[in-house]
Amino acid sequence: MEAGGGPGLSVQKKGLKQPEPIKPSPNNTEEEDQEAKDMQKEALNRRNAWEPSVFYSLGNETFLFTGQEISIRESLDSFGAVIWPGAVALCRYLEKQRDQVDLLDKAVLELGAGTGLVSIVASLLGAWVTATDLPDVLPNLNFNLSRNTRGRCRYTPQVAALVWGPDVKRNFPNSIYHYDYVLCADVVYHHNFLEDLLISMQHFCRPETTLLWANKVRFPSDLRFIENFKNVFNVTLLEEIPQEEVRIYQATAKK
Repeated sequence: MEAGGGPGLSVQKKGLKQPEPIKPSPNNTEEEDQEAKDMQKEALNRRNAWEPSVFYSLGNETFLFTGQEISIRESLDSFGAVIWPGAVALCRYLEKQRDQVDLLDKAVLELGAGTGLVSIVASLLGAWVTATDLPDVLPNLNFNLSRNTRGRCRYTPQVAALVWGPDVKRNFPNSIYHYDYVLCADVVYHHNFLEDLLISMQHFCRPETTLLWANKVRFPSDLRFIENFKNVFNVTLLEEIPQEEVRIYQATAKK
C-alpha cells in the first residue's frame, strides 16, 4: 500500500537515488554466509540501541512460499507497513501459476510494495525486482527485502521511492525504464490518490508489459476504480476469492 501520507506527496524527497533501469547479470549463488551474519548482527544492534526509535513494531509474520520461509516485520507507522490480504493472495497466485506467469529473468516493478512480501516472492521466483513505495515506507521495506532475499535469489532486488501521479513520467521516463511485469497488491482502498495510481499504472504498463493487480474489495470507491481500470486497460479477472473478498486481475495496455 502506498497512499495515506497527506498533502504534498507529488514531489519526491531530494537526494533519493533512482533505481537502475538495466537488469544486471544474475548473482553468484555461492555467496558467503558472513553477509547474512553481519546483517543479523546489525539488526540486533539496532534493536538494542539506547536511543528511542520511531519504529513501533507489531512483530513478525512468517510465510512459506517457493519452499522458503519468509519473515516479514510489520509496524504501526503506516498502512504500507502492514500485510494485507491482496498481497498474500497475489503471492499464492504467483507461486501456483508459475508456468503461466514465468518471472524468471523478467524485470518486475511493484507499486506500493509496503512490507515487500510480493516483491520477495517475485525475487525468489527468479525476477529482477524493483520494489517501490513512499519514502517513509522504504526503511522497513528494505529491511524485509534484504533479510529474505540475500543469498537466496538470482537477482538482488532494489528499493526505490515512487510517488504516484504525473511526476512518474519525469522520474521514470519510458525511454529508460521498461518492465515485463507490474505488480500491485491492495493499493486501492479509501484514499485520495486513486487517480494518481491509475496514471502510474498506465505509465508503466507499456505494450510489452503485463500488470497483475490483487485487491480486497472494501468500499464503493474500489468498485468505481475497477470500472475506470477496465476502461483504460484490457482486463481479465484471473481469480476471485469470495471468502477473502479478493480479486486478482491481469491487465495489458489498450492499443
